[in-house]
Amino acid sequence: MQKRTLGKSTLEVSALGLGCMGMSFSYGAPHDEGEMVRLIHKAVDLGVSLFDTAEVYGPFTNERLLGKALAPLRNKVKIATKFGFNLKPDGSPGWQGLNSRPEHIRQVAETSLKRLNTDHIDLLYQHRVDPAVPIEEVAGAVKDLIAEGKVLHFGLSEASVRTIRRAHAVQPVTALQSEYSIWWREVEAEILPTLEELGIGLVPYSPLGRGFLTGKLSADTQFASTDFRSSLPRFAPEALKANQALIDLLNVIAKKKNATTAQIALAWLLAQKPWIVPIPGTTKVERLEENLGAIALELSADDVREINNAADKIAVKGARYPEPVEKLIDR
Repeated sequence: MQKRTLGKSTLEVSALGLGCMGMSFSYGAPHDEGEMVRLIHKAVDLGVSLFDTAEVYGPFTNERLLGKALAPLRNKVKIATKFGFNLKPDGSPGWQGLNSRPEHIRQVAETSLKRLNTDHIDLLYQHRVDPAVPIEEVAGAVKDLIAEGKVLHFGLSEASVRTIRRAHAVQPVTALQSEYSIWWREVEAEILPTLEELGIGLVPYSPLGRGFLTGKLSADTQFASTDFRSSLPRFAPEALKANQALIDLLNVIAKKKNATTAQIALAWLLAQKPWIVPIPGTTKVERLEENLGAIALELSADDVREINNAADKIAVKGARYPEPVEKLIDR
């Protein structure tokens, strides 16, 4: 397994991590715990060392799943989790607003440690920037946890350049987690140059476009009401139909490389910067193995340029999120 270091930090992980959210949350009913434990163990066997979760995934159930699966393998892996939401009192999925007050950060970290069955969190992200709390206070709270050995590295998610710089001045930011794929490239304009300047790694979530870039979805795909893609504008039938042009492009490249569209999409991301570590999620061993195959698939500078030039001509249709969720993104 190839390894990568996130920015200028000491956090070295596998070139691809594993996003675990979908095992418990957002993509329909939670999957069988035993099957997911076996999948996680298979990922470790294949060399995956970065596992991504959050307290809100479930809530809580995804952290507990990782705590159970990774406890006997803790010295082989790095665990990333997140804080930043007020969860519903009844424990139902979703949240009731943002909360990154320092006392809340500490509370979440302490309870996450218990659920994860560990004495330290390798990478602790602010899940979404809270405009009610100065980012300096957030960074300071995580800095205290790092000083105590409960957290090893600080991360941000979907943060703006201004927020990244302000946080980094208080506590060095190891990684930014933001959506990045061939059909969502907003980070390329300002975020990537800033991360490179400051020595911060990028951990792209949804690197396969929530399944779209696998080529397995079409305008006829029906999403269950418990699948959050049913509420996303980009997954409306007319958007899926319009965006098929991107899949057609990936298919052309995939045939040339004797690969799958998913592998081309991941290889394209890996080719952008050596400090980028995508975290595709899956609940199937065969998809896990397929995704990891992208690591050995080298795209030349000409390949990347060809893909970029063609993708630039495709206007992706549909917003990422419904408006209330989009408003949570730091601009």
